[in-house]
Amino acid sequence: MTRVRDIMSTDLIVVSPDASLRSLVELLAERHIGGVPVLAGSRVAGVISMDDVLSFLSSQPLVPSTRPEEQDYEGEAPEEEAEEIEGAEAPGAFFADAWADVGADVVERFAVASAPEWDMLGEHTVGEAMTRRILSVRPTADVHEAARLMRDAGVHRLLVMENGALIGILTTTDVSNSVATEGRRSRS
Repeated sequence: MTRVRDIMSTDLIVVSPDASLRSLVELLAERHIGGVPVLAGSRVAGVISMDDVLSFLSSQPLVPSTRPEEQDYEGEAPEEEAEEIEGAEAPGAFFADAWADVGADVVERFAVASAPEWDMLGEHTVGEAMTRRILSVRPTADVHEAARLMRDAGVHRLLVMENGALIGILTTTDVSNSVATEGRRSRS
């Protein structure tokens, strides 16, 4: 009988809840993995996966990219233009002061996706998007039990914990590799 300790990954890749979602996504892409444990110091705070990132981002309000056509607008009728008082600041001056590229064409401003107001991944942290529910198994658990737990919970990774400490991670890839290896051994 194969135990979790026989197939789990012990070379752990972890992130802090304070890490930006941008750095997380870059890490996941670089390592070709789908999720990692989140550690606050030595304490497991949660798990984060690309599914968590996508769910979080899809719940965030977006900046509107189109305006309603004038005939669709049912607001109040425009008021007569106010008389301009000499020396008074223009109503949009606050916004002009806030943007470093004041005067730039609006199309150019929208094209700059790396500007702070557009960098959703850089502006949010792992702690905001992570799953706080921790599913874990002991290293002595049977792999079949762990696989059933993953299937029933709809997850692709389980944390392997011993005496309250994170010692490994078990992924669906680990389980499928184990099944494939056992299948080759039994045919030999």
